[in-house]
Amino acid sequence: MPSSSSVVVVSKCTIYPDQKSTLKSLQLSVSDLPMLSCQYIQKGVLLPSPPLSSADLLSLLKLSLSKTLSHFPPLAGRLQTDDSGYVHIVCNDSGVDFFHAKAPHLSIATLLPPHDCDIPPAYRRFFQFDNTLSYAGHSKPLLAVQVTVLNDAVFVGCTMNHAVVDGTSFWNFFNTYAEIARGAMKISKQPVFIRDSVFNSPAVLEFPEGGPSATFSGDEPLREKIFRFSREAVLRLKFRANNPAREPEFTAPEILGKQSKDSWGVNGKTNGNGKIMDEIILKKDPAAVISSFQSLSAQLWRSVTRARNLDLKKITTFRMAVNCRHRLEPRLEPLYFGNAIQSIPTIATAGELLSNDLRWSADHLHQNVVAHDDATVRRGVKDWESNPRLFPLGNFDGAMITMGSSPRFPMYDNDFGWGRPLAVRSGRANKFDGKISAFPGPEGNGSVDLEVVLAPETLSALENDLEFMQYVS
Repeated sequence: MPSSSSVVVVSKCTIYPDQKSTLKSLQLSVSDLPMLSCQYIQKGVLLPSPPLSSADLLSLLKLSLSKTLSHFPPLAGRLQTDDSGYVHIVCNDSGVDFFHAKAPHLSIATLLPPHDCDIPPAYRRFFQFDNTLSYAGHSKPLLAVQVTVLNDAVFVGCTMNHAVVDGTSFWNFFNTYAEIARGAMKISKQPVFIRDSVFNSPAVLEFPEGGPSATFSGDEPLREKIFRFSREAVLRLKFRANNPAREPEFTAPEILGKQSKDSWGVNGKTNGNGKIMDEIILKKDPAAVISSFQSLSAQLWRSVTRARNLDLKKITTFRMAVNCRHRLEPRLEPLYFGNAIQSIPTIATAGELLSNDLRWSADHLHQNVVAHDDATVRRGVKDWESNPRLFPLGNFDGAMITMGSSPRFPMYDNDFGWGRPLAVRSGRANKFDGKISAFPGPEGNGSVDLEVVLAPETLSALENDLEFMQYVS
């Protein structure tokens, strides 16, 4: 198999917005500031080979990027800390980095191996700014795009400052970039640059000389693998979490025909297929229903804990990032640009997780998510203001899991004009033992891909966990 070193950067240039920014600056919020110690987000899409010459492809993607930046002026700016200690995004049109790379020996077959294989390390070479903390945005661009031309495909990788965007804003930019490349004269989802929410704060986060350090080592041995869950498998997990004493009584087609409300939107659309499974077989208050994703997360929590072979008294933590835009009253705009997330930790001992059924762990996750309402968000802000601090990303006691990204994000909407993505993949950023990223499955319709990063021996044990693997495609 060709090595990742066969990826060669051919050229680099700076892309500027095609229109001058009318937005002067944005102050980083209570949700943005903690991310300054996190590495830049690295996510990208594997696309089929375009019916264009290399020169025409690069011209299209550069021009489209320039137009897209005019709708997202903060991304063409830089971070700046004022004399009072407040950090701002200065929208000064300084531009972003654009890299053209080649890897003619890498093909779709190499990059999308059978499902029982680990993620090929070549993906790590499809992104820029490795090991770069978001604080570096004071001097580095806030965005870098790398277009890697492969043997029979092309990979478009975006590396974006995590103190400037969360997943919602990241994918809105990516979707808009693709939309403009397809020829759209008017974008469908204009970002909102308001800064008048509860996240705006007079609190100051102080940094050591030279800026913060990463909160995890980044040099531990790791394995990375995609575990794929069909819609049917996810619904089976949901049924099991909500009906612990019963086995499913419906065949797959019957369940799929009756379930829709719990399915997250895929590619900007909903998955409606008639009455929802909750109404047919659960007969309870919808707020009390454990969701599909909570059920899947609970199974992962149980199985990874078992694979780690922890002492039964060891406290484990499952941390989920939640979007606060719709949790606030009044709500934030759905396309609010920036970070509008908070982290929800759920704890349990290894013994509690493994001695109880799936419903027990799933309900713990569910109750924490349901309780995260407007008042909880505001308490979180007040708590941070009383003690401003960076986000503690990592696995500090060997018993943590951090779930990032979301199967709700419209990742497969990134059609640049010649076909939907074949896959969504990430770089090496922000990865440690226990970091999980959730992607929609490529077939959509409620399927989920989990990108699982674990210590090698833990991932090997997970692959042999029958309770977990029975749901994996």
